[in-house]
Amino acid sequence: MNHGNRVLVTGADGFIGSHLTEELVRQGYNVRAFVFYNSFNSWGWLDHSPQEIKNQLEIFSGDIRDPYGVKKAMQGCNIVLHLAALIAIPYSYHSPDTYVDTNIKGTLNIVQAARELEIEKIVQTSTSEVYGTARFVPITEAHPLQGQSPYSASKIGADQIAMSFYNSFGTPIVILRPFNTYGPRQSARAIIPTVITQIANGKKKIKLGALHPTRDFNYVKDTVSGFIAAMNSEKSIGEVINIGSNYEISIGDTVKLIAEIMNTNIEIEQENIRLRPDNSEVERLWADNSKAKKILAWEPRYASKEGLKRGLNETITWFANPQNLKGYKADIYNI
Repeated sequence: MNHGNRVLVTGADGFIGSHLTEELVRQGYNVRAFVFYNSFNSWGWLDHSPQEIKNQLEIFSGDIRDPYGVKKAMQGCNIVLHLAALIAIPYSYHSPDTYVDTNIKGTLNIVQAARELEIEKIVQTSTSEVYGTARFVPITEAHPLQGQSPYSASKIGADQIAMSFYNSFGTPIVILRPFNTYGPRQSARAIIPTVITQIANGKKKIKLGALHPTRDFNYVKDTVSGFIAAMNSEKSIGEVINIGSNYEISIGDTVKLIAEIMNTNIEIEQENIRLRPDNSEVERLWADNSKAKKILAWEPRYASKEGLKRGLNETITWFANPQNLKGYKADIYNI
């Protein structure tokens, strides 16, 4: 990949997007960061980036739901890494309309503009949630898609819109499907930050939802390297590619592991408000990542229980910093 290329990152203000934006700048890419317009002039997590990184960024404030703004943001860019999305599953139960607008219509805006502007490559961000509860494990890219929540359905729709442009017009699309990414800056509505922030605030009784489902946790540095590999691979266009650690662990065991690393004894209290409706809960996720290894030459550096422990250590260190912790409302349920 020519580092003279300009890369647009949508959702650059978010958890994964900010880490990805910073890494692209470190690697010498010319980056335009698309952040969600707001009256506070906040760039989300990019506000916390080192000054030398911010100095090299071009910031574009806009709204992924606005086709005109999206097309303007994409002008002069060769590559688009499309991460902007609404991702909270509980919020999708009572505001599904916003998920259709942001996730499906937002993706349509990106691929429509890409077709008109003849963009070289679009990396569409999918999610392991599109698979629903695993029918077979490990989950390959051929696994059926199951919309078990409005969020999941909107991401299935977005992926299909993107792929339809590849099939209909030859728009150069790659669909990257990360499994459960975790790490510094993640929202406290996700399980790992929920546990860490409650323990770091001195709680001994930890409030949680279901403990039996299993997940394939992916440290954010591995997810970021997956995006960069997908962007640079000659063979990725037209492909759907899982990014996962190929290691399965239950929520309950993950909580125990965090408590052990944080050297504390905790009691778990199940809170009904945190439970998903029965048929909506994704019971099991375990990624087959052999396609990513083959096509992208990508490999997780934080795989297996040992890798998860290293990733959790780095995450805990970040959250335990009082400056970072004070940005989280650990005493309430974050939808």
